[in-house]
Amino acid sequence: MTLKLGVPSKGRLMEKTFGWFDRHGITLTRSGSDREYAGSVSGIDGVDLVLLSAGEVPRELASGRIHLGVTGTDLVHEKLPLWEQQVEEIAPLGFGHADLILAVPRFWVDVDTLDDLDAAAAAFRARHGHRMRIATKYHRLVHGFLREAGVADYQLVDSQGATEGTVANETAEMIADITSTGETLRANHLKILSDGLVLRSQATLWRSRTAVVSDQEKAALKALTDRLQ
Repeated sequence: MTLKLGVPSKGRLMEKTFGWFDRHGITLTRSGSDREYAGSVSGIDGVDLVLLSAGEVPRELASGRIHLGVTGTDLVHEKLPLWEQQVEEIAPLGFGHADLILAVPRFWVDVDTLDDLDAAAAAFRARHGHRMRIATKYHRLVHGFLREAGVADYQLVDSQGATEGTVANETAEMIADITSTGETLRANHLKILSDGLVLRSQATLWRSRTAVVSDQEKAALKALTDRLQ
């Protein structure tokens, strides 16, 4: 039996992950074309490479189908309820940095904090007869954050495309989304609430707490984690 390591299957996240492992003396290689989702691992014994989308990695870790996986902090916290019971953080990788934030239209000059937002949401509902809409892909994280902040008069609406454009398209009044530079927010005339940081995220190596591990796989896991420290 071998350890299964899940890695993002394309783009800069895959390239940077390959580079991070390479700096630790472990070479990850994709097999064949970009449409193939298999690969190989050299430089350490007993590890197989599985290429997945970053969004699939949390689910595969939680199900125990892979032993290790690289994905963003935001995806693990969003997709896995009680994530601490299902996965363990092994190492932050130092790239893929992004913040999950709350942003409102720039012309909302009286809304800068969560307290301001709570008042604005109550006023919006009184005026329009329905709750203010927040477009996001991160329902679990945003709901928990706003509950802790005491903001109540809102509804989360799912964003399938470019979240930043939902306000201009009048399908939402504000957004909660991932940003790294803030440029797209500014281009869409949005501003981040001063206390609206929901989560700081980066690419991270995780270990599954649910995967069955044989004695042979335990030895490979220890050799791998020793190498990466």
